[in-house]
This record gives sequence, C-alpha cells and structure tokens, in this order.
Amino acid sequence: MSRAARVAALFLIALSTGVARVSAHDIPRDVTVQAFARPDGRTFRLLVRVPMKAIMDIEFPRQDRDFMDLDRIDQSLRDASMIWLARKIELYEEDRLVGDPKILSTRVSLESDRSFDTYEHALAHVTGPALTSATTLFWEQGMLDVLFEYPIQSDRSHFAIHMAFDRLGITVVTALRFLPPGGVVRAYELEGDAGLVPLDPRWHQAALRFVTLGFFHILDGTDHLLFLFCLVIPFRRIWTLVPIVTAFTVAHSITLIAAAYSYAPGAQWFPPLIETLIATSIVYMALENIVVVTPRRRWLITFLFGLVHGFGFSFGLQHTVQFAGSYLLTSLLSFNVGVELGQLLVLVLIVPALDVLFRFVVAERMGTIILSAFVAHTAWHWTVDRYGVLRQFPWPTVTAADAATAIRWLMALIAVLATAYLLSRAAASARASGTPDTPGHIPK
Repeated sequence: MSRAARVAALFLIALSTGVARVSAHDIPRDVTVQAFARPDGRTFRLLVRVPMKAIMDIEFPRQDRDFMDLDRIDQSLRDASMIWLARKIELYEEDRLVGDPKILSTRVSLESDRSFDTYEHALAHVTGPALTSATTLFWEQGMLDVLFEYPIQSDRSHFAIHMAFDRLGITVVTALRFLPPGGVVRAYELEGDAGLVPLDPRWHQAALRFVTLGFFHILDGTDHLLFLFCLVIPFRRIWTLVPIVTAFTVAHSITLIAAAYSYAPGAQWFPPLIETLIATSIVYMALENIVVVTPRRRWLITFLFGLVHGFGFSFGLQHTVQFAGSYLLTSLLSFNVGVELGQLLVLVLIVPALDVLFRFVVAERMGTIILSAFVAHTAWHWTVDRYGVLRQFPWPTVTAADAATAIRWLMALIAVLATAYLLSRAAASARASGTPDTPGHIPK
C-alpha cells in the first residue's frame, strides 16, 4: 500500500471514530422532564428529574465500558444541575425575580425508578441514600434528580416560573406539578420553552392569555376564516351581519364551554367527525351563495353550524386549559372575546375589499358565484380527506347513557332555537310596527 493510501485510510478511520463519538452525544429526539414545585413557609422547593442523555458537555466519571463511577460523580452532578437546570429556570414571586437557588441534593436514578410519581416519594428519594458503586449503570441510561430551594417572602404569594429546557432535546415536554399550600395540585404540560407561566394565575392574567389565544386561533384557522368569508359575501351591511355573527358567536360559545366541562363525547372518532362537519358547513354555505340570490334566515343555519365550530375550537384549547387556573369559565369567555376580536378584524378587511371588487372588477352576482365556487371546491377536498380519516374508526356502540345524553342535547338545542326564533320574530314585529314620529301624525 502506498503512503498516500495509508494516509487516506488513517484519515477515514479517524473520521469514522470521530463521527461515532459525536453520534454518541447527539441531541436526543424526545425528552420528558418531570418537576414538582411547592412553596413552604419562606422557601420554595423545586424537584426536577431529567434524563442524563440530555445533559451535554459534562464529563461524568466512568469506569470500564462507559459505566458510571458512582463514587466520584457528585461534583459532576452539581455542575450539570447548575449549568443545564438552575441557569435555565427563573422563578418570580409577585412579579419579582427570586434569587438564585441552592442545590440541596443531587442523585442518579435508574430509569425504572418511580419515585417521581408523587412529591413525597420524590423528596424522600432525592434526600435519601444514593446509589452505591455496586450498581452497574450505563451513563446514558440514568436519570438526574435535583432538589432546588429558593428564598421567598411567603408561600401565599403568587408565583410564576420560566423553564427554558428547550435545548435538552429536539422535542422537550416538562410535566410540572404545582402544590400550593392547602390547595389543589395544578398540573402543567409545557412544550419546549413555554415562556413565563403563572403557577396560580390571577383572573386578569388568565383572561389576557386566553383573549390572545382566541384572537390568534381564529386568524390561524383557515377553515373558520373560509366559513366567515362565506357568511360575508352576500351580506356586507353591518345591520344584516350583526344577527348572523351574533348567532355564530352564541352557538360556538355554548359548545366550547360544554366541551371544556366534559359534556362532549370523549371518543376518538369525535374530533374527525367534527372536522368533517366543519368542512361540510363551508361547502353548504358556498353552495347556498351560488344557488340562492338572497339567503333568508341565515342566522339559523349559522347557529347550527356554529355549534359544530365550537367543538372545533375546543380541540385547540385542550392543551391550554391548564393555564386557566381557578378561572376556567373566565378563561373560556375571554377566549370567545379573542375570537370575536379576530372576526371583527377579518370583517373590517374583507367587507371593504369585497365592495371594491364588486364595484370596479366584477358584477356582484357573478363575483359571488365565482368566489363561492372557489371556496366550495377547496372545502369539498377537505371534506373528502377528513371523511377518509373518519372512516378509519368503527361505528360507535350507542349505550343507554349515550342516548340519554343525546336527548338532553337535543332538548337544549330545541329550547335555544325556539328562544332565538321568538326573539327574532319580536324584533321583526317591532321594526315593522315602528312609525317615525312626524308632525301631524296621529297614531291609531
């Protein structure tokens, strides 16, 4: 073998060895961090468990074949706890940043350890005996458990926490449980860097968060925007849009609140069914715009479809209801306020654009047909695709309890529709019988 060939071979061997070492320290794909937070007197305890495979750039003492040297690992555990955990956590008490925490204890645990099922077991484990050198543990299969302690003024304060663990893995989920004194445990599931999270939010904090969520949810929901667009095309006057938009608002508020309080089916087939019905509602509205010149009583069909869209909104809230704290109803109403603000923004942009289009580009009737046809075509493809997903689920077995629930929903729907119908008739009669007060007019 020539000298050049030997150099090339040695280069490839070194390169492959380096790649192997790098791949052994690659960022893990899925990481779950477990944490307990509990204020007690003038201290705030935070228990954290993180997989050691997520800890980078820390050299843990090892024995043969990459097994941990548990007799010499204490300082490395403290370094990892400070660099990768403590410096990534910010605790606020009454909007004031609390000082740096003390690391009271660190432990290495086996992956099979279940002490973090409860706060008491986790605390006893982290402060209890450590694993001895008799335990054989590969360094990537261990769990790092840490007990932090923060100085606080009172355990009755309002706390917020920012846990920026997003660099521990490609997908990081932090399961945090907050234990206020004498209160109900609040469970949070935080994805990546979730920002500052109030652990026991006040009503205005919850309201502001959910108003923002509702506003951006309607702007991100293409299907909801197309449904709103179909409503607006034939009705571009404020007094004709008010009852239609109001009916949609009332309807989706009813089902959104009902779903949040667990009055909606929890079966796996229900979300695909709702998504299919939402696409179908857009097809119907678009076709009605094409066939009917001036749709009558659109508020009624809008109300019915609004019930379906409310369930769709609830799916987007499943992960964020955890941030409502003690103010679930306030948060839900705030979410609806945000949705309405988003709808108003859309109306403010769409109505003038349609007026310009129908005045200078195309006749109103022809433009209505063309736009509705495009929407119907898009929504029809959605319907077909979503129905294909729905077909993968078997037909549900209807029990007596399911039938009773359906009957209650039907009775409630009939009552709401009847009330809305009577109110609309009363309003129409009032408008018809109203006579302007003019000089010389004598009412009969």
